[in-house]
Amino acid sequence: MTVEIFTDQVLSAIQSLIERHHTIYPRLPPQGLFFEAIVEQAFRLAGWPDREIIRTTPNSPQHDLSIGGIRLSIKSETGKATKASKIAITKLCTTETGNWDASSLVARAIAHINRCDRMLMLRAIWKESAFEYQLAEIPLSLLSRMNGAELCEVGRRHGRRSFAGDVISEGQKLFRVHFDGADGKCQIHRLPVDLCLMLRRWQQPIL
Repeated sequence: MTVEIFTDQVLSAIQSLIERHHTIYPRLPPQGLFFEAIVEQAFRLAGWPDREIIRTTPNSPQHDLSIGGIRLSIKSETGKATKASKIAITKLCTTETGNWDASSLVARAIAHINRCDRMLMLRAIWKESAFEYQLAEIPLSLLSRMNGAELCEVGRRHGRRSFAGDVISEGQKLFRVHFDGADGKCQIHRLPVDLCLMLRRWQQPIL
């Protein structure tokens, strides 16, 4: 029997910790390693024992946190350009080593996805007097649909070129995948929020 890790207690703890974060940083949403630390602490506050909460080495090419053996990838999108209805993942993974061609890049991205079981993302939409927060789970099976996508070289940079292409299923554009030739990152653009599981939303006033 699979244990559900995104319980109401965990989500409430994440929200509470983010609200406390804003007492120190009223105009800066948590992101990156800061949000990862919040998620880790939230599981503790929700009653998970330390032995079942295992954090990996920061920036390692694997999952970020293991909860009861479930490998969790933790992402954040909190910049001012964040859109309420479209998700961007600026770093799904890095693909620095090996051949730099479309099929090899997709294969390495899929291998990275397969090293995780769940993906949790915090999103902050900037409003005039508040942040609109979204906690969403991004289905890994959805991201895996990049397998078989037609990618082509894009951009004008000299040296290693970038590859990008739209991921389409049954005539519907799911998202755009981009492999950046400059820094080796695999990025996801314009992924509809409606294709993901919205776990929680709330408004955080900007003080």
